[in-house]
Amino acid sequence: MPARKNVEKVMIIGLDCADPTLMFQRFWNDLPNLRSLAERGSYGVMTSTMPPITVPAWSCMASSKDPGQLGIYGMHNRADWSYGKMIIPTSLGVREPRLWDILSEHGRKSFVFGVPQTYPPRPLNGEMISCWFAPSLESDYTYPVSLKREIAEQFGEYLPDVRPYRTDKKDWLIAQTHRMTDQRFEMIHHFAASRDWNLFWSVDMGPDRLHHGLWQYMDENHHRYVPGNPYEHAIRDYYRFVDERLGRLLATLDLDRIAVWVVSDHGAKGMKGGVCFNEWLIREGYLTLKDDLKGPTRFADVNIDWSRTKAWGEGGYYARCFFNVQGREPQGQLRPVDLDSFTRELAGKLETMVDHEGKPMGTKVFQPKDIYRTVRGFPPDLIVLFGNLSWRSVGMVGTGTLYTFENDTGPDDANHNIEGMFICAHPGCAAGKTAISIYDVAPTVLTQLGLQPPADMIGRNVLPD
Repeated sequence: MPARKNVEKVMIIGLDCADPTLMFQRFWNDLPNLRSLAERGSYGVMTSTMPPITVPAWSCMASSKDPGQLGIYGMHNRADWSYGKMIIPTSLGVREPRLWDILSEHGRKSFVFGVPQTYPPRPLNGEMISCWFAPSLESDYTYPVSLKREIAEQFGEYLPDVRPYRTDKKDWLIAQTHRMTDQRFEMIHHFAASRDWNLFWSVDMGPDRLHHGLWQYMDENHHRYVPGNPYEHAIRDYYRFVDERLGRLLATLDLDRIAVWVVSDHGAKGMKGGVCFNEWLIREGYLTLKDDLKGPTRFADVNIDWSRTKAWGEGGYYARCFFNVQGREPQGQLRPVDLDSFTRELAGKLETMVDHEGKPMGTKVFQPKDIYRTVRGFPPDLIVLFGNLSWRSVGMVGTGTLYTFENDTGPDDANHNIEGMFICAHPGCAAGKTAISIYDVAPTVLTQLGLQPPADMIGRNVLPD
């Protein structure tokens, strides 16, 4: 359905990992500005990508293409069919047009700010402050490069992220996250007021960093939760802080002519612990080491007997399982003709895994070819969600156990959840609670701006006038 003619601009406020249960239920009465915005438009759950990971989820949202079409399956991707070469997918790996690329082709201007997978920045009709992939502030992290000078003069040291967020220094983490988000809203205000734009899209990593760092202090069901702890309301207070800063921003906008979105790429949930995936593969006879280990060892430092190995895994919020296939990997052991039966065997074992108490874990296993429209690049052979994302994957071996409750990459209390959130309000927008897909954002925004979405987009315009 065509957008109203008086919608001239679209502003998207991205809050990485903002959770719909927290926002629309637990903290709802503490968030007057978000609640008012939602009540003016549509809001609810937005189903994320599979897997629900920051990279590639924001690029999937901006392109309405799935991870298989992008050939991007997480923060670390295989660079080729060798055993050890992994890469971080930068903007150079995104070969499908994103919203600002499409708008540039139609002569529309965009200001893109902090959206993951925008480093290095690529030319567009408008300006770009790229994401936290930038190695330093000395790098050319803006387009045009001259934009760096304005940022430094107006805001001092730019804070693209909070690092390290997996830290025991919780007071520092809270203060630094508030500082980053405060600066982010100041910058949004400045650039939204001083630039000509049709699309303004920003993303703040603050919710993600605090969820990972502080979830145990808030969640009564977390195994480490202690009632009355000093950080019990830290996440709630942060959501209230975001709400207040959003209210100040909205007061400066002409809401009669601007469609405003607030979106997250995925939600969050408490993390019970980690499954030592490669340790499990060793015990099941799928992975063989050449040397005995004397203690916990990074998988990258292990001497693997590839001539006797059929599968191995990578750690992360979800597990990527790779097969050692004849004619594909250098020392492949699995015949291509046997892949279907091997896949069923391994998936069946994973799906019937039990936890440390002997209870069914509820693990879910997916094959990329079954969930994506096409499969490009060097995908995992299996996508594994341990405990349906209640557990993370730990790649380390020599742990002596299949289960760990200490994260191998630093303190981390939360995993990602498939359900993110969205709010969209614009003049004349039909109000109400609904559910959409992450793939629906780009075609809906194009329709709001009076453009026809490309036919190959997965999503559709879901928000009627």
